Amino acid sequence: MLARARSTMVDEVVIDLEDSVAPADKDAARAMVVAAVRAGGWRAGSLAVRVNGLDTEYFAPDLAEIAGERVDSVIIPKVERSADVLLVVEALAGRPVGLQLLIETAAGLANAMSIAGASPQVETLIVGYADLAASLGRPPIAPGEHPRDRWGAVLHAVLVAARAAGVQAIDGPFFDIADVAGARAWADYTRSLGYDGKWALHPTQVQPLAEAFTPSAAELQAATELLAALQASEAGGHGAALHGGEMIDEASRKHALGVLARGAARNA
Repeated sequence: MLARARSTMVDEVVIDLEDSVAPADKDAARAMVVAAVRAGGWRAGSLAVRVNGLDTEYFAPDLAEIAGERVDSVIIPKVERSADVLLVVEALAGRPVGLQLLIETAAGLANAMSIAGASPQVETLIVGYADLAASLGRPPIAPGEHPRDRWGAVLHAVLVAARAAGVQAIDGPFFDIADVAGARAWADYTRSLGYDGKWALHPTQVQPLAEAFTPSAAELQAATELLAALQASEAGGHGAALHGGEMIDEASRKHALGVLARGAARNA
């Protein structure tokens, strides 16, 4: 899996030392990951490693060995309070590695705002559905129940916390890897909420999720035309303009610039 991931061209590869590894294999897995990272040749835009939780005996050696390597960020599971983030920052001892934080418990959700703003090293909040469902005591989704009815409020809370702190909001994985259409539909939904991306569990999910979070040619053209209309309006001494039958202003500019930035990032 590490060899295949090295050659995969995706936005980010996440190597997991937590849930994917049995306790008896933790030390061996860590050594394999360190060796794989040192070997280089990763084609992904970013390389991240999910370490074990702060309350485990594996956290300290994970962070000590992984954060010293050529990784862009470490992913911390089950973050529950800002003090957890500060403990990680202290353990990093000045190493300039980014932090991606999983919101996976009721406490983490309640404290998401302070967690997101706890340190300049925080880059991302991620929704962790499985552990969060267990923490909240939620049973499996019933037939006919739409997931957004259960998770909409959670997604909104994490998004607001991320935006308030100026960090990314990333949606967690869609677990049914056989339902590619379902994964795409859920990605379309979280993108419509304002999320920046979504984790893929399987290679078959990568392309649909990438497409969901990539602005279409029509969106890019509309954003370009809107900015041109605003520029022309400002040249005429006006701060707002009528464009396509709608009033546009500075808020419209921010949205258009965001669309173009996402398009540029996908094409980089």
